Amino acid sequence: MCTKITNVFLTGATGFLGGVLKQELNALNHAVFYGSGNQQSRIDISQPFRLELDQPINIVIHAAGKVHSVPKTEDERQAFYDTNLEGTKNLCIALEGLQTIPKSFIFISSVAVYGADEGAGISESHPLNGGTPYADSKILAEYWLQQWAEDNKITLGILRLPLIAGPNPPGNLGAMIRGIKSGKYLSIGKADARKSMVWIKDVAEIIPVLAEKGGIFNLTDGYHPTFGELEENISLTLGKTRPISVPYWVANGLALAGDIIGSRSPFNSNKLRKITSTLTFDDRKAREELGWTPTRVIEKMREIV
Repeated sequence: MCTKITNVFLTGATGFLGGVLKQELNALNHAVFYGSGNQQSRIDISQPFRLELDQPINIVIHAAGKVHSVPKTEDERQAFYDTNLEGTKNLCIALEGLQTIPKSFIFISSVAVYGADEGAGISESHPLNGGTPYADSKILAEYWLQQWAEDNKITLGILRLPLIAGPNPPGNLGAMIRGIKSGKYLSIGKADARKSMVWIKDVAEIIPVLAEKGGIFNLTDGYHPTFGELEENISLTLGKTRPISVPYWVANGLALAGDIIGSRSPFNSNKLRKITSTLTFDDRKAREELGWTPTRVIEKMREIV
């Protein structure tokens, strides 16, 4: 379907997504480098650095970055920009120092750039309204990369990813699994809100095609399971009974109490709104231009839990 990629330079190889990308691309017979020189050393991309590689690189996958968290200080807020924006610039400057600049650059971005808490079928043409430091730093990195790639005649691919599902996932999906496993998880109301997700290994498999074509794409599993479906499938896989459901009005009361308590509370109205609101993204562009044929996340539950 596309020319085989020989050498890949990957940032973020020790992270959840990066670790799987490294493993899957190696399985596809691509040589993956994730450090400088023969030691495969870790690089702090927030600081200027040099790359010393003894082989030319065909493609760069930039998966390193500071991910979702709520900054409590100005230093914590600035850390998003230092890593996600300045780190991207530092990487590109280091690539310019190589004897041969790579042909393709793939940036792992996020659907957070849209700044949406709810909505259905949000496409790549949606305005980039993300207002958090995480989202804003990703938006600025996207804009900067587009100009850099154009100036250097590099094929740029940008992947805007939703919740990534894979073995032993971090974040909200991991918290749901741990809660159901321990019996401390409560379902809310009808649990019928749909959320876009993507199977982690599918992301790796689309990389060679994207490296050839370039472009900006949402990736999802195309099904967008409801919270109820996820709860049921996780419970069945773990051999647990389905979580107890509490009425929405009860959850709303707990959320309002959380608003009063403040940052010490793990649950508030904002969290409740996100849990009970549908938020899905349109991946038709990837299907039409990249031949994207994703796996349903709920079909991979045995591998996830």
